[in-house]
Amino acid sequence: MYFVLSKTVGKLFLLPNFFFLIGILGLALLITRYSRFGNRLVLGAFGALVICGLLPIGAAMLMPLENRYPVWSLTPEAPTGIVVLGGGIDEYLSEERGETIPDKRFTRIITAAKLARRYSDARVIYTGGSSNLTGNNIREADYAAQAFEDLGISKSRIEIERDARNTAENAVLAKAMASPKQGERWLLVTSAYHMPRSIELFRKVRFVVEPVPTDWQTGAKAFWRLDPLKRLGQLKIASREWIGLAVLWITGNAIFTAPW
Repeated sequence: MYFVLSKTVGKLFLLPNFFFLIGILGLALLITRYSRFGNRLVLGAFGALVICGLLPIGAAMLMPLENRYPVWSLTPEAPTGIVVLGGGIDEYLSEERGETIPDKRFTRIITAAKLARRYSDARVIYTGGSSNLTGNNIREADYAAQAFEDLGISKSRIEIERDARNTAENAVLAKAMASPKQGERWLLVTSAYHMPRSIELFRKVRFVVEPVPTDWQTGAKAFWRLDPLKRLGQLKIASREWIGLAVLWITGNAIFTAPW
């Protein structure tokens, strides 16, 4: 049920989507006796989109998420394994074109490949199924091993988990595959903005991981750079993460707890 709600109602509350929906509602009301109210909704939705496109509101919402965990430093001691969360491959284009097509979050795979080269004995687990609500057999994980091989990591090293539909399932299924034991060190690779929610979900299933954030979207020098479409994209990402954290809090889970 949570998965269905997140892919339906949850998407409507992502701020750019919500403003767009309010605007559509306003347009529909223009041909009714509530046209005055509809006009206000249209103007309000348009104004909100313009303001969020001109001001770095999305970046301001992302920064506390991205700065939650510091850049991970290489250690002399090799980790037992590396878990990389899916999201870096466009599975639909990959199937259509017959080759692995990177998504905007492909940095996750690049970072994991660098770690795999540095720690040649570490296990590498890639977890990422289909997040499509209707459910289909196209899974980004099916293209992950080839992506790693293209980056110089043998396919034989990559352990593929292809059934997880969201981050909560990533945590459960990655733990089942890793079977972590006392004293082992496991790294978790995902986008910096996604790391706080991921850590809480891994903590929930008692899978101890060290955060290795990557794929940063914000920075001090780029904060005021005028790019309306990018700013709206940041707002969408930030609202998704904050809604996810709010759901964790409402369901009795801590958020922004201290690192392990």
